[in-house]
Amino acid sequence: MPTEYDVILLGSGHNSLVLQAYLGMAGLRTLCLERRNVPGGGLATVRDSQGFLHHPHSFYHRALTAMPWYRNLDLANRGAHYIEPDLNVALILRDHRSLQWWTDFDRTADSFAQLSPRDAATLRRWRADFQPILDEILIPESQSPPLEPARRAELLNRTPQGRRLLEVSRLSPLEFVIREFENPVIQAGLLFFNGLREVDLRAPGFGHHIAALLAGKAKAQMCRGGAGQLAAALVRAVEETGGEIRLNTEPRRIHVRNGAVSGVETAGGDFIRTRAVASGLNPLQTFIDLFHSQDVPETWRTKAREFRFNLLAPLFAVNVNLSEAPVYTAAERSPELSQAFMIILGLEHSHQFPEIVRCHQQGQIPPTVMWGSCPSVFDPSQAPPGHHTAFWWEKLPYHLEGNPANWDQAKQSHGRHMLDHWASYAPNTRNAILHWTTQSPLDTERTLPNMREGDLLIGALSHGQVGYNRPFEGAGHYRGHVKGLYLCGGSSHPGGNVTGLPGYNCAQVLLADLDQTRTL
Repeated sequence: MPTEYDVILLGSGHNSLVLQAYLGMAGLRTLCLERRNVPGGGLATVRDSQGFLHHPHSFYHRALTAMPWYRNLDLANRGAHYIEPDLNVALILRDHRSLQWWTDFDRTADSFAQLSPRDAATLRRWRADFQPILDEILIPESQSPPLEPARRAELLNRTPQGRRLLEVSRLSPLEFVIREFENPVIQAGLLFFNGLREVDLRAPGFGHHIAALLAGKAKAQMCRGGAGQLAAALVRAVEETGGEIRLNTEPRRIHVRNGAVSGVETAGGDFIRTRAVASGLNPLQTFIDLFHSQDVPETWRTKAREFRFNLLAPLFAVNVNLSEAPVYTAAERSPELSQAFMIILGLEHSHQFPEIVRCHQQGQIPPTVMWGSCPSVFDPSQAPPGHHTAFWWEKLPYHLEGNPANWDQAKQSHGRHMLDHWASYAPNTRNAILHWTTQSPLDTERTLPNMREGDLLIGALSHGQVGYNRPFEGAGHYRGHVKGLYLCGGSSHPGGNVTGLPGYNCAQVLLADLDQTRTL
């Protein structure tokens, strides 16, 4: 096997695979090292012994088919096919009313109007006002290496749209929602979606996230056959452009010589030469675990140690095999709910969020607010004929009662509680459940150590860890502290979730550097 590569990538999460495919298209020899026996990281789909598919880490892929790398890497023709159901999200209330988000904006506005005509008008106004800002500023920013904050502010202040973005950004999400909307259910729904993006609802600087949500056209999508099909399509793109992926191979050390990366040593004792390393791992793994201490400035080591993970990000999951699809009592009034893609249960009022945050801070389980889907309603291949598969997710603290190990004893009882909560909205599920399993935040960390503390987004969007300063000041341009070191994971701009943009943006930086230096 070759002992020297142009670029070695660490970890085979989707960002690494996106980057590796682009490097292969540019004619570079690449190798990806993956400690597990399957590539894809969080893009995992598991088929159980009865033939039901489950998705332990990733299912909802927002606007993925609009991503430039999805088109550039021809992933549709490589097997990643997406479904975007019309009734995209439904928040079902205890009184069986619902707040609905449709791919058809007018139907969404009509649903808002049933709760508050004024809020429906506000929705329409913000969509019209913010759509150009989203299309011309925010989306291009997410698909490019970030600018230094002062330079960004200077450019934004030159245009009315930029100044409007800066004005809205000064608010916290909570301030924006409470100021602009009156209905507590609508307020709660908007704040819930902001919480999915893992932004502290109380933090100034993120009010524009809500406005961007209102203006966005793209909705949640699912990959036919499960998230693992996207991983498989990316692997095909890598291999068909000459890249290699080596499984069951854990990197142990990044070696440095004369101020530049020289190679990677594996846990098995192999040394592989390279002129560049792209790490898809989190900052602690990259700068603390994989370098000799003398090869990293102490300032960088300190910043890596101080990197913050999301308090609210950890998910608790219940995966369910069903003999029939759930039937919601609310569907008697609103039959369209039988075709709702994402369903939210337990969310009634914006006042619930402070209690949820308090519980996470104290390591306690908050009153249940959960969301999930029955994927087989839209993709029958995900369950045996005549059967269905479903899941529910809930944000729960990693440090349960001060110790994550407590999850091993608590997860079964809490899973049962979630199923009982579901049955209070869909009574037929009490008799339809054939089998169920749980996954705690601790289980997530055990499976994917990159997701420290169960943080699927691999780093808080707070404490300055945003944009040019993500993962931390000095490392926000996808480059490390030595020549030939690059960062391509969710710890980099624009952050976690399945967007592929950290890998896509890193490709722009890495390839530009290679063209300039002509060292490869």
